[in-house]
Amino acid sequence: MSGSYDESAGADDTMDSFWEVGNYKRAVKRVDDGHRLCNDLMGCLQERAKIEKSYGDQLTAWSKRWRQLIEKGPQYGSVERAWLAVMTEAERVSELHQDVKNNLMNEDVEKVKNWQKEAYHKQMIGGFKEAKEADEGFKKAQKPWAKKLKEMEAAKKTYHMACKEERLAAAREANGKTEASVTPDQQKKLHEKVDKCKQDMQKAKEKYEKSLDELNKCTPQYMESMEQVFDQCQQHEVKRLTFLKEALLDIKRHLNLTEGQSYIAIYRELERTIQAISTQEDLRWFSNNHGPGMPMNWPAFEEYNPDQAAAPPKKKKPDGAPPTPSTDHVAPPGDRSSVSSYEKNQAYSTEWSDDEQPAAYSGNENGGNRNSFEDDTISAKGVRVRALYDYDGQEQDELTFKAGDEFTKTEDEDEQGWCRGRMDNGQEGLYPANYVEPI
Repeated sequence: MSGSYDESAGADDTMDSFWEVGNYKRAVKRVDDGHRLCNDLMGCLQERAKIEKSYGDQLTAWSKRWRQLIEKGPQYGSVERAWLAVMTEAERVSELHQDVKNNLMNEDVEKVKNWQKEAYHKQMIGGFKEAKEADEGFKKAQKPWAKKLKEMEAAKKTYHMACKEERLAAAREANGKTEASVTPDQQKKLHEKVDKCKQDMQKAKEKYEKSLDELNKCTPQYMESMEQVFDQCQQHEVKRLTFLKEALLDIKRHLNLTEGQSYIAIYRELERTIQAISTQEDLRWFSNNHGPGMPMNWPAFEEYNPDQAAAPPKKKKPDGAPPTPSTDHVAPPGDRSSVSSYEKNQAYSTEWSDDEQPAAYSGNENGGNRNSFEDDTISAKGVRVRALYDYDGQEQDELTFKAGDEFTKTEDEDEQGWCRGRMDNGQEGLYPANYVEPI
């Protein structure tokens, strides 16, 4: 349906005219529709508020996850700071969307609710006071005209019946003149019948014309009274439309983040951080910390010192080694606190609101979902294994399984005791190597 309308549309459709008896009901119904539309607007805003909150929560979760990955990853220097600034932008924008949600619920919805309560007054018997007053006003204005209309319709019906009888009588008289079986007395009676029908028809016509004249005389007063009641309905509708315009402008102001100085400042600061990236500074830092710029205790001649005994270096136990499984088939969770986030698959959380999950970044040409910093140790087919114990994944990239579950090991055990596997439902993740056995 087009957003515009034609004021003259339906003008020729007199059968559905406002002036027909009872057709004022549409004007009365507009009062009920106005109350319902307030409810619809509040429901619409509540749904938008949920979307704003969900988006803000997703931004926060995304920022937190990637901040950890970036901080643990190999990126360094001013580029790392700029990358982290993108996470800061997400956190600050998330706060703004939470503010949008609060403004929609606490200001806009409440404003509509309060106006609705003031504009529409419910009755004990149902319906609204404003609708009842309009209905009674239209009935009172229409009653005299409707009575005259009813009398005119009855007179018209009587006149049309008289016309029909006159035509039938004239037809019988004409037939009687052509038939030899009709006697002169019968022809006389047929003629008298025609004269009587004409007299009845004339009387009915005069009565019909009189009732129509009386109806036309009271029509101007009927129109004036109906228009007065309709104008009262229009005044109530003016208030509703004016309020909705103001309310929608407030909603637009709350939704339009680009007009706020805080929103502008976020991207001004982000651009400043990105523009501050210094290639030379980052290269110099890497050289001083991981390259030729590092200090070195070059070998030099040392005299023998009998007090110093050479001791073999101690081998450190990996912090992330999984615990020894218990014998009750419920194993305690492993500690992977020392495992770098870039040594794990960067699978996105399943708690996104969109139907499609974003694909994890892949640095290889085959479009795999492994992190580009991982060693390429995944076998082509994998090995089927069976769980010896229950395991409940402690992080998003860990598998959860019960003793006896079977799945595929896709990557061999690393130096800290973890393997990568894929469940039959397609889920991939890490699990303790000593919790399973080959099939």
